[in-house]
Amino acid sequence: MAPQTARRTALEIAVQDLAGYRVAAGAGAARTELCVALAATGGLTPSAGLLAALVAERDARSARGAHATGIHVLVRPRPGSFVYDAAEVDVQVRDVRAAVAAGADGVVVGVLTRDGRVDTGALSALVEAAAGREVTFHRAVDAVDDPAPVLDALAAAGVTRVLSSGGAARSIDGVRRLAAMVEHARGAVQVMAGGGVRPVDIGALVAAGVDAVHLSASRPVAGDGGPGGGGAAGHTVTDPDVVAEAVAALARA
Repeated sequence: MAPQTARRTALEIAVQDLAGYRVAAGAGAARTELCVALAATGGLTPSAGLLAALVAERDARSARGAHATGIHVLVRPRPGSFVYDAAEVDVQVRDVRAAVAAGADGVVVGVLTRDGRVDTGALSALVEAAAGREVTFHRAVDAVDDPAPVLDALAAAGVTRVLSSGGAARSIDGVRRLAAMVEHARGAVQVMAGGGVRPVDIGALVAAGVDAVHLSASRPVAGDGGPGGGGAAGHTVTDPDVVAEAVAALARA
């Protein structure tokens, strides 16, 4: 009987700029989720120029033999609910196609019906637009009462993974539900823990059996944009020290 290979839990960092990608790639993260307005909205679709900059960086790293962290693009046209009308779905399909054409390794989407089920028609269109790239279903799953039917629908649609906090504000508080999701999915869909993840939480999340952990590893940057720029809200950037702590915690786990 051949010895079993130890399961490795992947690290994904949510980034909002080229500097963040460089931090994540330098630390050896498996993937990045590229988005914008993360702290203010939970993340929105990034610009074409930003994606192009990251793709160029990834390809340059690959050409010189360095670790080339994957780029997965969040496709979310607005804040708020994950229930979209036909026009909003059409925009997302166009954004997925554009991301794939620009060289993204995958896309991150989430579409629900008003009664809390997966919008299978919209999801099918998004998966088709991804043209074989990996598709992650984001934390729209945390807006439903029972994730089991969602997992079944995602597996049937060919979705690679689901990002979830286990329905809690912070993943560590939803760890039991995350473990139940892993058990239900049985590998048909990868379960990635995300939502308020701190390096100190990673050991418990890995013990729950998740396939990956996802965190922004961010720190706030003050900056008053005035009345036309969001006031004094500032923004967040990737913190290299937090990423390093997450890498170390994952290695210990």
